[in-house]
Amino acid sequence: MGKTVKVGRALLSVFDKSGMAEFAKGLSSAGVELVSTGGTHKLISDAGLPVREISDLTGFPEMMDGRVKTLHPKVHGGLLSVRDNAVHAASMAEHDIAAIDLVAVNLYPFEKTVESGASYGEIIENIDIGGPAMIRSAAKNHAYVTVVVDPADYPAILEAIANTGGVPFELRQKLAAKAYARTAAYDSAISSWFARAIDYPEIPYRSFAGTLREVMRYGENPHQWAGFYANGDNRRGVATATQVQGKTLSYNNINDTDAAFELVSEFDASDVAAVAIIKHANPCGVSVAGDLLTAYQNALRTDPVSAFGGIVATNREIDAATATEIVKVFTEVIVAPSATQEAQDIIAAKKNLRLLLTGGLADAKADGLVVKSVAGGLLVQSRDNRNVDDCELKVVTKRQPTEAEMADLRLAAKVAKHVKSNAIVYVKQGATVGIGAGQMSRVDSALTAHRKSIDAAKAAGIEGPLTQGSVAASDAFFPFADGLEALVAAGATAVIQPGGSMRDDEVIAAADAAGIAMVMTGMRHFRH
Repeated sequence: MGKTVKVGRALLSVFDKSGMAEFAKGLSSAGVELVSTGGTHKLISDAGLPVREISDLTGFPEMMDGRVKTLHPKVHGGLLSVRDNAVHAASMAEHDIAAIDLVAVNLYPFEKTVESGASYGEIIENIDIGGPAMIRSAAKNHAYVTVVVDPADYPAILEAIANTGGVPFELRQKLAAKAYARTAAYDSAISSWFARAIDYPEIPYRSFAGTLREVMRYGENPHQWAGFYANGDNRRGVATATQVQGKTLSYNNINDTDAAFELVSEFDASDVAAVAIIKHANPCGVSVAGDLLTAYQNALRTDPVSAFGGIVATNREIDAATATEIVKVFTEVIVAPSATQEAQDIIAAKKNLRLLLTGGLADAKADGLVVKSVAGGLLVQSRDNRNVDDCELKVVTKRQPTEAEMADLRLAAKVAKHVKSNAIVYVKQGATVGIGAGQMSRVDSALTAHRKSIDAAKAAGIEGPLTQGSVAASDAFFPFADGLEALVAAGATAVIQPGGSMRDDEVIAAADAAGIAMVMTGMRHFRH
């Protein structure tokens, strides 16, 4: 099993023909007999290389619009036979089955067909059957057979054949592992599409797959391994962005950049300029304004200390003025739909600063799944793709919020959706002025945000807390009136929250007693 195996016959059948002509030429030059199908056969033949049709090997023509061409004992017998097993050898001789020592197969583009918006019938036709069957047969019998599913592996195989006269066992093992990973990912894409297409979210078996983009130096901490896998989702974001400059993204960079871009994507760029500054996946400052520079300056004012080493996301093209301000503060990553050339030149002066351009905003309303691992399993849920704009807002207090308060309440609610629970967000005049995240008590979140607003006010040379005269949002209901009372003590004049507590009446009464306005959304946004 651990020996180098000479390649005498190769079966080549690929949809992606990248590098195939060169690979076939290298194999042929090494004395390998080539067998092929359809368009791959034509490519190899047009390159002037000797190649047999698959129908010549099997004795059967391709049929049923190509659905049946390699599903034949002379193919799978040639792949699965144990070469030094006398019974297998006798069966091969009796049925005139020739050994196949190498298979190069890549599959119908199922994922791309789905992305293209093709019809149900067209998608079904792009489910490959013969390809995965050959890959699995060859991979199982990797003791004797080399299986190739990625054109990037062609050079290594040709080099091994040139240097050793065959393919070493260790390389065959890696290729087999890669082959099973590819068929698993392919089947995962098909099953996931089916579940969406027929609205079957509770399908009994779930698999999730991705393609390795990058192995990182380490994970969340230096002792942890980490890799970044793209799942093929074409939605705008960190996985589809172009990195213009800067160091390689770390595990934490990607996590935080995703959080930042998802937040600013809640805001229509044609309505307002939005900026979010993120630290450890939590916003430490968010603002909307008529221009990007003002939005950035207001977002930074919320918590200039935490912004150091953070992530900056914008929902509009970055201009030179905004870039000039951003680079004054040490920043790990900037992510935006685009940036002017002048802005890019300014950012380029900070060589380690990563600049990611996405080409557009993420679709905040798109469906999708969120997956989290737990001991012994996976938690799967639909993406939280709704926000305050989808709610029927209900004013439950005697005092109605003013128009300005209502605009700030909507902003606070959108930001609170992206803050780790328990979340409290204070907003004033289109910008956050205090954020309390991830506390075990909602009261603690309110107090933490208020305390930080006092520090931020001092840094800005403003007397009193920034929260004075603000509005506030809570990601979930107040179980007691004490949380609301903490907001009032911080200076909030209006509050937005989901409602639904057994003590809503008590909380409303406390709001009325304080003379503030309260709006209920009916929609909770826990984020753990």
